[in-house]
Amino acid sequence: MRLAIMQPYFLPYIGYWQLMGAVDAFVVYDRIKYTKKGWINRNRMLLNGSDAMFSLQLAAGSDQLMVCERELAPAFDRRKLLAQFEGAYRKAPHFDELRPWLQELVLHPAHNLFDYLWQSIVKVRDRLGLTTRLIVSSEVPHDESLKAQDKVLALCEALGATTYINAVGGMELYEREAFAARGITLQFHKSRPFEYAQFGAAFVPWLSILDVLMFNPAAVVDDAVRHQFDLL
Repeated sequence: MRLAIMQPYFLPYIGYWQLMGAVDAFVVYDRIKYTKKGWINRNRMLLNGSDAMFSLQLAAGSDQLMVCERELAPAFDRRKLLAQFEGAYRKAPHFDELRPWLQELVLHPAHNLFDYLWQSIVKVRDRLGLTTRLIVSSEVPHDESLKAQDKVLALCEALGATTYINAVGGMELYEREAFAARGITLQFHKSRPFEYAQFGAAFVPWLSILDVLMFNPAAVVDDAVRHQFDLL
């Protein structure tokens, strides 16, 4: 069984979904510390030919809180965020067909940050036609005190993984020998450059998956998600 484990992100770039499509089961951490400078509640979209940040406004909370303990701010305006997406992509070729799906995703009523992120991950997975099993990390019996590689190995063993695939950025964090000692093959996922037309201007790479969906027909998205990457 092929397994990947990732943090939850809001509408992350195509590499996240390529990794998901490359495995049988995809674990999403819920009991992981929220980091302000990370990408958990924000990403980038195309606006007037340049990249622009969008984000989920969070309620004030301790820096020690887990993602599953954070809440969206009472002032977070879902309709304003939806309007930002509409303003950016209204003239994109696939906007009309995506709008009902995007509206359902953005206007979801969850107040807990992880719950909101989780539903968005499920909706994107389904939109991409992926059948990968999604698992919340805290629902897998394992020692929660473990960190880094030891935690990953514990989750792999608990789920019976024979292959663990990580994003290429983790090559310096994980040791093939440690996985092999547990009977697990370690591989790394690396996205290939994927360029497409964006309103006829210079291409801005690695934006949110929303950008990919807005500008590309389903067959092209499907090929990019399922094939435009390498396993090292």
